[in-house]
Amino acid sequence: QVQLVESGGGLVQPGGSLRLSCTASGFTLDYNAIGWFREVPGKDREGVSCISSSDGSTYYADSVKGRFAISRDNAKKTVYLQMNDLKPEDTTVYFCAATAEGCYQWVVPGGYYGMDYWGAGTLVTVSS
Repeated sequence: QVQLVESGGGLVQPGGSLRLSCTASGFTLDYNAIGWFREVPGKDREGVSCISSSDGSTYYADSVKGRFAISRDNAKKTVYLQMNDLKPEDTTVYFCAATAEGCYQWVVPGGYYGMDYWGAGTLVTVSS
């Protein structure tokens, strides 16, 4: 059974950094795009970042551009989200997700419904 296993969440001060990890376990994961969503109270999950399996192209939400960086290690079957200069408004639950479609699903409304795999989520708290 394919599973996305997340780690790296925790408590950090404003301006600090965290690195989230998402590792695919089980059989080989078949996907075209993988990345991160986060909970937004009262709204659909927000697409934070995505990386394409085909060409490595990336997407970042405007709110995290210049602060977050997504990367992958194919040998380890792991995707990372390096989060720098964290702000209190970044506080929420982050979810790893993958889809057979593409990174456009991180942009379009309701795109998260098209995810084929989800991690359980990891809590990031940014507070002094």
